[in-house]
Order: sequence, then C-alpha cells, then structure tokens
Amino acid sequence: MTLLAAWFHDLGPFAIHFSGSFGVRWYGLSYVAGFLIAWWVLGQLARRGRLLFPPEAAADVMFGVILGTIVGGRLGYVVIYRPELLWEFSSNFPFWGLLDVMHGGMASHGAMVGIILGCLLTARRLKVPPLHIMDCICLVAPFGIALGRLANFVNGELLGRIVVHPADAATGAPVPWWGVRYPQELLERATEADLTPEQHQGLQTLLSDHAAPTDQSISDAASTVISKIHAGDHALAKALEPFVSVRHPSQIYQALAEGLILGLALWIVWKRPRKPGVVLAWFFIVYGIGRVATEFWRLPDAHLQTQRFLSLSRGQWLSLLMVAAGFALLAWLRRSKTAPVGGWGGNKPRETRPADATLSA
Repeated sequence: MTLLAAWFHDLGPFAIHFSGSFGVRWYGLSYVAGFLIAWWVLGQLARRGRLLFPPEAAADVMFGVILGTIVGGRLGYVVIYRPELLWEFSSNFPFWGLLDVMHGGMASHGAMVGIILGCLLTARRLKVPPLHIMDCICLVAPFGIALGRLANFVNGELLGRIVVHPADAATGAPVPWWGVRYPQELLERATEADLTPEQHQGLQTLLSDHAAPTDQSISDAASTVISKIHAGDHALAKALEPFVSVRHPSQIYQALAEGLILGLALWIVWKRPRKPGVVLAWFFIVYGIGRVATEFWRLPDAHLQTQRFLSLSRGQWLSLLMVAAGFALLAWLRRSKTAPVGGWGGNKPRETRPADATLSA
C-alpha cells in the first residue's frame, strides 16, 4: 500500500455563509436534495403504472416522509441519546433544548420510526396498503441517506476511529493515504489526540496566538481557529496539521454502505413485483448489517463513548434489532397470500387496484 500524507479536512459547513451561524448549510441542502430526488423518482414510477397511487399523490407521500423524518429524527436523538435536552431550557432562541437542532442531533433510527408513522397516515388517506407505501419510501431513501452522510463528512462530524495519533506521526509512523485529519476533534475529542508534551505546548501556543479577543477558553479559541481554516487560511491549516489525529473517513464508508450498496440491493429486489413489505424487510436487513459493520470504524457521540454492551454501541444494537425485524417480516410475508405489486423491470404490469393488494389482518 502506498503511504502518503493524509488529507487535512478544511471544508466548511456552509454552502452560502452570511454571518455568524447564519447561512445555507450543506446539511440542510442534503435533506432538500434527497427529498426532491425521492419525489421525482416516485412520480416517474407512478407514471409508468408501477405504484398503487397516481403521480400527483407522490407529493402527499413525500410530505408524510418529510414530517416523519424531521420530527422522528429529532425526537429519536433526544430520547435515545440526549434525554436531558427534554428539560433543558435557556433564555436564548429556540429556548428549549429539544428544538436546538443547530447544535446537532438527528437520529436515523428515530427518523425511520417517524417515517413509518407518516407512511401509515398517508396510506390511510390514499387507501393503499401501508406496506406498499413503506416499500416505495425504502426504495428511494438511499439517495437521501447517502447525501446526508456526505454532508456529515463535509461538516467534519461523526468522526471515525483514530488510525495514527499525532505523537506516533511525529516519530515517523506511516500515515495511510486514505486517512483524514479533522480539526473538529479539538472541539469533540481533544483528550484522544495523544500529543507529546512538546506537541501539547505547541498546540496551546497556536490556539492562543490565533484566538479572538472575545474567546474565554481553549475550546473557544479552537472554534475560532477552525472558522479561520474554513474561511481559507491554508497557512493556519498547515500549522495545525501536526497536532491532529489521522482518522478513518467513516462518513464515506457509511455513505457507501447505507446509500450505494443499500440502494443497489433494494432496486435489484424490486426489479419484479413483490408482496408489499418485501422491500421494507430487505431495507431493514441490508441497512442494519451495513450500519453494524461501518460503526466499527466510527466513534459514537462523545457522551456515549463508554456506553457499550458486549463491545457494541447503542446504534449497533438498534441496527441488529432492525436486521431481526427484517427477517421476521420476510418470514411472515412468506405465509401471507398478498398479491405482488410494483417492480420496475420487464413489461408494464397489469393495473392493480389497491383492494387487490390489501393485507390480511
């Protein structure tokens, strides 16, 4: 393997930055792009007669998904990872910790629960089988998931495991070409940096020299330095590089597993008509396996570092439950007498009324 210098992450979170924390963020754009792609794909499939609802209903389906994603994702993060935010209030907008999404906090598992509830309500309004709506959403979800993971990478969040510590790099330890140095670790995991005493002193000096007059702590100074790097200060980035760990780009791994691989698997499964729920089941299985695997290279949130059971993180255990639920759903569907619907390959299927595909109780 060829060993080269790891890339120093200098990407900023804003696509368009106005001032302070105000601007158009890549993370928000990833959500918008994911929803638009999903709406367009569902509309195209409906026009080809592959779905049990008309093209104009694709907007209704996506509204339920958007609402479920935002509400479920935020509530899931707070309930699963940060319950203290439920009773955290302040005098600053948005006043309640539950609503303070600007400081992170969307859980994919919570979003999935929200999307399922949104699909149930949408299916009832459109008078189609709920599992068919869920299949349709699962089919287009990988587009948005992949974009979201790429936005995580741009933001320098959900950091991967350390490959080479700064202290080891200083002694000549090989640095893999695929590694990434994230300056954001100064904010999230400074204690993991494993600096030599000389490096520690050098880092403190660097932060002090570039701190803003209003900075009151080392953390504030680190934020100022990172902001300057995002603004294009390449000399500062070069100076900071020796003090930053080399890590796995776990966000890219998850974009591939939860976006590309998951999407290919689901579109292959749905090439021919399937019983409503089959695509959902395979979504649970493939997503869950990919999430469990990739989280071996991703660190959990800083406040969850020690919360592991049998060496697995909370996210991995939730993903294993998804895998089990997927196989259980497949077993149940094998015994059901539901008519297959959908499918994008081959000739146009016969017109199927929703009543033909109603699930038995």
